[in-house]
Amino acid sequence: MAEPLILSLDQGTTSTRAIVFDAHGRELASASRPLRQAYPNDGWVEHDGEEIWSACQAVLREAVAKAGEGAIERVAALGITNQRETVVIWDKATGRPIHPAIVWQDRRTAKTCERLAKAGHEKRVTELTGLLLDPYFSGTKIAWLLDNVPGARARAEAGELLCGTMDTWVIWKLTGGAVHATDATNASRTLLFDIGKQAWSPELLDLIEVPAALLPEVKDCADDYGVIAAALLGREIPIRGVAGDQQAALMGQGCIHPGEMKATYGTGCFMLLNTGEIQPLSKARLLTTVAARLGGKTTYALEGSIFVAGAAIQWLGEGLGLHGGPRGAEALAKTAKPDSGVVVVPAFTGLGAPWWDANARGGIFGLTRDAGLAEIAAATFDSCALQTRDLIEAMRADAPDAFGAAAELRIDGGMSQSQWFSQRLADLTGIPVCRASYQETTALGAALFAGLGAGVYASAEEAAGARPESELLTPSDDKHGRERAYARWLDAVPRVRG
Repeated sequence: MAEPLILSLDQGTTSTRAIVFDAHGRELASASRPLRQAYPNDGWVEHDGEEIWSACQAVLREAVAKAGEGAIERVAALGITNQRETVVIWDKATGRPIHPAIVWQDRRTAKTCERLAKAGHEKRVTELTGLLLDPYFSGTKIAWLLDNVPGARARAEAGELLCGTMDTWVIWKLTGGAVHATDATNASRTLLFDIGKQAWSPELLDLIEVPAALLPEVKDCADDYGVIAAALLGREIPIRGVAGDQQAALMGQGCIHPGEMKATYGTGCFMLLNTGEIQPLSKARLLTTVAARLGGKTTYALEGSIFVAGAAIQWLGEGLGLHGGPRGAEALAKTAKPDSGVVVVPAFTGLGAPWWDANARGGIFGLTRDAGLAEIAAATFDSCALQTRDLIEAMRADAPDAFGAAAELRIDGGMSQSQWFSQRLADLTGIPVCRASYQETTALGAALFAGLGAGVYASAEEAAGARPESELLTPSDDKHGRERAYARWLDAVPRVRG
């Protein structure tokens, strides 16, 4: 028999992509469509749910066609991954959204979150969900839609509406309305899900004012999510894997054991540390989230987010006028005077974990007469590594048992394609860095979950064996230089805080 193939659908913030993988995790074909973002008010970000659905259909068809004749017959399953906190509400009868989807970046519910926090609810919310009271998460977005779309709350309570993150929306559409479900990783990002009990929390539904009738069934990451209607691709395809984007990338990087961790460097950076069955309560205001749920068994992760990583390198070109894009900035940074003492804190939109200071703003420190653009460029690259060190120190404090087993930081995303930056990351964090040779680890992770759910892989260990080959970069022996650089960083950060 021909080797099975796995189809992956990655519904992201700026694009929707479908990839066909073989059982060894190798990409055979792909297709993508860009996704428009709308900004109807200051701090508001929206997507068109129907546009997302149209793009999903188009990329699935195109990727399968590119995979060649007979490929569709070999597809064992579809896996889905998605931008996690973006949420939409739709009419159960017509299948039409009642309002554009509210994107994870949207800040319109900031006052709601502040009100709940001032009323003393954040500690209890964190105990149940592992999250902070922030408009980033889905729950307050759902409540806003119910309160601001005429008649929506009454219709929701009457059972006429359904809601979900993008995985749920796409599953419902792919199955012709037969399945209304999400997975535990996406559920854990809503502010409505008790990650200890692995169930929607009546207490939180009441607090945030979201009717239970709206919500999807919560399943494992490798589970039965129904089948794609035959009309779309010519035959029914089982949907057998679902995970939020960062958890899918964790799987795609093979981080299935406690102590294994990954960081994805895009516009910002998301770093996750697998803590196994331990559900740590962070003292450093990291997030505790579901890493995966397989066979009814939940594993957890600590998550830290850096607001500005690759965006800082983009700023070098757009803000300082450096030519040649990221490669030009890197070439200039390589010419910088070693240990110049220049520090860049790229707090353009505030500071993320572990500082969580929305009012912080960027700054440059340590300038001398012989410092120039090269030193500023080098310090900007280093800021991404030093922010990663912040997360590492927080995770080491929050989960010393899990972190003690960590042998390496597995990285992917745009900045990881630079060997020079990857080596700086190892040097400044003091941890070996494992640079993935293949960048679409999010889509790969969804495929691995689907392959596990479809029986292509006999175990999570076998699935994780399909992770990309990687290059291991070890830290330099200059411990004193590393600690000097971090001390300067820790001196600079308080100077930019709001």
